[in-house]
Amino acid sequence: MSAHPLCVFALGTALASSGCARCGASGSSATAEAHDAAVGVDAAPDLVSAASVHERDSLPLGDDGGGAKVAGAETIDVARWRARNRERLHAPAPVTVLEGGSPRELGERICQASVPVRSPDTPVLLKPNLGGFDWFKDPKKSGGDDGLRGRITDPEFVRGVIRCLRGRGHVNITVAEGWGATHADWERLIDVSGYKKMTDEEHVPLVAMDDDGVFDVQGTQPGKAIGLSGMEKTSVPTLMIPKLLAEHLDHGLFLSLPKAKAHRFAVFSLGIKGMQGTVMLSDKAPAFRQKWRMHRELNPWLDAKKRGTETREAYVAALEAFAERIADVLEVEAPDAVLAEGAPAMAGDGFQKLVPSAKNFAVGGVNPILVDRVGAQLLGYWDRSDLARELGGHRTSPLLEAAAKKFGVDLASPEVKGDGAALLGVARKAPFYAMAGFTLEEGVDDADTAKPDAGETKPEAHAVRGTPTIDGKLDDAIWKRAPEIAFDTDYSGASTGVTTHVRFAWSNEALYAAYRLESLEPNTDMSRPIEVEREGLHQENCVELFLAPDPKNPRRYAEIELGPHGHYFDILIWAEGERRKWDTKWSGNLRMGTSRDPATKSAIIEVAIAAPEIVAALSAGARLPLGLFRMEGKEKPRRYLAFSPARTKSPNFHVPEAFGTLVIDP
Repeated sequence: MSAHPLCVFALGTALASSGCARCGASGSSATAEAHDAAVGVDAAPDLVSAASVHERDSLPLGDDGGGAKVAGAETIDVARWRARNRERLHAPAPVTVLEGGSPRELGERICQASVPVRSPDTPVLLKPNLGGFDWFKDPKKSGGDDGLRGRITDPEFVRGVIRCLRGRGHVNITVAEGWGATHADWERLIDVSGYKKMTDEEHVPLVAMDDDGVFDVQGTQPGKAIGLSGMEKTSVPTLMIPKLLAEHLDHGLFLSLPKAKAHRFAVFSLGIKGMQGTVMLSDKAPAFRQKWRMHRELNPWLDAKKRGTETREAYVAALEAFAERIADVLEVEAPDAVLAEGAPAMAGDGFQKLVPSAKNFAVGGVNPILVDRVGAQLLGYWDRSDLARELGGHRTSPLLEAAAKKFGVDLASPEVKGDGAALLGVARKAPFYAMAGFTLEEGVDDADTAKPDAGETKPEAHAVRGTPTIDGKLDDAIWKRAPEIAFDTDYSGASTGVTTHVRFAWSNEALYAAYRLESLEPNTDMSRPIEVEREGLHQENCVELFLAPDPKNPRRYAEIELGPHGHYFDILIWAEGERRKWDTKWSGNLRMGTSRDPATKSAIIEVAIAAPEIVAALSAGARLPLGLFRMEGKEKPRRYLAFSPARTKSPNFHVPEAFGTLVIDP
């Protein structure tokens, strides 16, 4: 590879090409690489050119110098950086949104609007998302998709930022990223992505911030891993920092240039998630290959997923731990500005399923947390109740929530300016495909404020006393005595023509329910055993029963999901303030019997619910808050049926105010 005399090209460590047991990668570093690939973290490059990034004059960031004295250091004390960043990130700052134009035009404009003005002598480091992709694809075999476009920051956007900085007189500009690929694959990456061509033409260095034994020992050692002192009480006690980044944090300008996109693990990727590309950890050498340890709690979850025994609780806990670690990294390495490229932005999962935004935009500002807050809304991943239902109450990315909490940032109403500010007034309900296996469809955003009419009479169901046989036949005499309720309304109250019939009975041992489903369409994963609790069952055909044992506390209720083939899922849900919590270890002590008639497209589900708190609530005359729901069909539009509709603008079953009543008859 030939390099421009002023350029430093980095070549990287790669995802090995044979296969990890979990994720399809292999080689001596399969654990780190495979899990980085599964989660979608940035990988890391190596340096081949001996051309050096020349030494900078000391230009401290702030009146106190803010310095950690990087030159020649093996370990640096970053206490002053952390204190400076805590103060800066806590302070409110406007966020600029610009609409329309090419990636290059947006890059230049958002730079002019958002990058702090510094002396032209100030060295500038630009960090795009360059490694944020699964792997290369053959465009001839994948409809023109090279595997990179739409996943990484457009090089023309970066060119626009470079042109803006040159217009301000800056001559010392470096483009750098950290990821995790081989030397040859980095060469391929910078060639296929267009970054080699762009940086050649702009005469700027392209540097990898990785310590693979090549570029970290050449020139000014931009990839050298430097230890940090004072991190022992954080969630990243072994954090290290690339020398090039340390230099710019000490006496330069550090700009993060992320791609605005969904992320299958972190929900979305912008400035905060982009910090993962800078991470080095001293747990093992080389330090840049240890990025996967930031989300190491996913290892047992991935193992369990392979066995079909994974739990959402473990997944959410891993995501929350990752969020705390990234917040601690941000405290040390906060960029001076974030300039996010959305030309177009990508919903979906950020890697394999890409859904472009209708309009090109860029979002920028000096507070990464507030930039991410505005970017989340532009992407369609802000304040989503359907997301909270899947992620333990998190209504947006836990990374954003953790950072806002750590630095005391108010996310409610950020100041937004720029000609694209009006885009925030257009509701964007983006699809999301999660690593955990759930999907949020376009438009299925139940984060609305519509409530049921307070004066509306809520429907009732009655449970008669007696003990039926749970065999899926619905032929016991007690079922003939039990009053039947039937509903075909969806969440909005509209009639659908798809009818569900339900009867109830009770004894001192259990509550019994019998369902007869009409208009049943195939949508069941029969590869999953019925003996194992089926997390994610609501994405298939199923009915749901919500029951509050204490009528004085309807916001604490059991959710029991039942499939027509015998699959089940049961959890206990309660509210803490505005957040919803759940306990997946809770058990309804269920017994089920099911049957199906393909000829009539019907099914019967019988269940006995013997959870102690539910049994204790069964007494003659009791009136218990009850929700009955059904998800039906695979193709859009799916049916979201409710016996007592919440009348929300989009599907939302978790509205206790809309629950009907189960009357326990003598």
